[in-house]
Amino acid sequence: MIEIRFHGRGGQGTVVASKILADAVTREGKYVQAFPEFGVERRGAPVAAFARISDTKIWPRHKIYEPDHIVILDPTLIGAVPLLDGLKPGGWILVNTSKKPSELNFPKEYRVATVNATKIALKYRLGSTAAPIVNTAIAGAFAKIIPVVKLETLLDAIEEGVPVKPKENRAAAEEAYSSVITEG
Repeated sequence: MIEIRFHGRGGQGTVVASKILADAVTREGKYVQAFPEFGVERRGAPVAAFARISDTKIWPRHKIYEPDHIVILDPTLIGAVPLLDGLKPGGWILVNTSKKPSELNFPKEYRVATVNATKIALKYRLGSTAAPIVNTAIAGAFAKIIPVVKLETLLDAIEEGVPVKPKENRAAAEEAYSSVITEG
């Protein structure tokens, strides 16, 4: 089983990113769970979402305390929220940032990837200039570094599951898939 924890801020599409990934994985015949964890709900507040992916039925029904990988939709959460808590050694940290992975100074026991999902979201006019929605771009980057789902399946799930600007969201995921930077 693969367990993933997503960290973002309200309004960025953190929960939708986990649901899109779950839908795509289901289309390929795997078992999946995706669910959010909310605190005081407001735009901009830290949000977490979780996804489990398995070839067999998934029985645990609790939040993920020891993820295999984490996805960070907002780099301002680094240092503000305990993002790495429980992350397994060798796990991927995918960050939405313009920085290179080596510039983030995460511990060497993890693999790090970056993608400028904000720039991509702005290019395709996803959300507003002040609050770009980066979920589909981050999902595309995730599909590249952790090949649990084919890109075409993910793109189909995006086009069907994102009611606003489905073609632009699809293009954002494709661009992020192609532009993700990895180290480790």
